[in-house]
Amino acid sequence: MAIVQRIVPARPDQVFAVLADGWTYSDWVVGTVHIRDVDAGWPAPGSRLHHKAGPWPLSLHESSEVLTCEPERELTIRAGLWPLGEAHVRILLDPVEGGRTRITMEETFGAGPLRWVHTKLNDLVLHRRNIESLRRLCDIATREKSRP
Repeated sequence: MAIVQRIVPARPDQVFAVLADGWTYSDWVVGTVHIRDVDAGWPAPGSRLHHKAGPWPLSLHESSEVLTCEPERELTIRAGLWPLGEAHVRILLDPVEGGRTRITMEETFGAGPLRWVHTKLNDLVLHRRNIESLRRLCDIATREKSRP
């Protein structure tokens, strides 16, 4: 399992506002290149966002489904990567003194071939990818914070 954390200079409600806007996922989730559609109920449990992942012309049409959602606190998603499998991604938001938020992102392969090829290299790649994803999420959350 890859676990990364980052403290961002934005409140949990500001970070969650980015998570709750499914159309921004391709802006901050490394590997997601295009959002095709977002269910109207996003991020309610069972709702989906439909995306393309990976480089063209090899990009995959997939969807990700919300498993659990506690606004401003936690979001758990099953991210489709078929035929490679699927990942389970849990994002936790914890308030930190000074109007900041500690974001914790946990990701593991939940099904498919990648689940059975679990190695330290996989964890390292996921770890580095998620460090960059949290950096991008922070940029968007703090940009939104500065808007009137």
